[in-house]
Amino acid sequence: MNPAQLDEATLQAFVDGQLDDGERCAVEALLASNPEAAARVRAYRAQTAALHAAFDPVLDEPVPVGWRTPRRRGATYLGQVAAAVVLLLVGGAGGWWANDRLGGPNDGAANFTGEAALAHRVYTKEVRHAVEVAADEEAHLVAWLSKRLDAPLAAPDLTGRGYELVGGRLLPASAGAAAHLMYENEAGDRLTLYIRTNREGGETAFRFEQDGAVSAFYWLDGPLAYAVLAEAERETLLPLARAVYNELSP
Repeated sequence: MNPAQLDEATLQAFVDGQLDDGERCAVEALLASNPEAAARVRAYRAQTAALHAAFDPVLDEPVPVGWRTPRRRGATYLGQVAAAVVLLLVGGAGGWWANDRLGGPNDGAANFTGEAALAHRVYTKEVRHAVEVAADEEAHLVAWLSKRLDAPLAAPDLTGRGYELVGGRLLPASAGAAAHLMYENEAGDRLTLYIRTNREGGETAFRFEQDGAVSAFYWLDGPLAYAVLAEAERETLLPLARAVYNELSP
């Protein structure tokens, strides 16, 4: 296998575990010397994880009473079809569905905070793989993410607020790519900073959004859009978000 064979179909099959052992080893060897293709693989895996986090719970929900029918072969078949549709969305075709739902050319700030909240839910639950690059490589992390977003980034210092940088990762986003930084305090509470290109244009003041249990303060500033998120009350998150805002947008 040569580098030219690292096309979309091959990378998708690699991520989905559809290659045999020989093909998988060949792809792994090529990815070791192809940073761009390796980054695409990481992005595909992150998208798959996000889709599973969003849709897997649907499979466990009870069927509404009004939808129930007498137990017969046809009803069982319909249930299997419904489950198959959900799994299809989570699979390869789900990537295109998610691109339409999670980001289109006319989406606004609400979509941005939705992306940020989804990333927060997925990765703050991780223990061993919460970040891709750890805090002890902060300089490398910031330089890498700045290059991928084509804008200078910084990792705010929140030690004075009791939060230490855990690290960060690159994520796929409706605007191309997003930077995801994670912080944690001694109690194990996690806070994330989500940054992507400001596709909406212009600037906004400090704003608040609630997405289920996740609170978010966000703002648009020049070429970038920022969101600070935590599973916390608005009053608890506000001083932390202000600290980040003041450091990034003095």
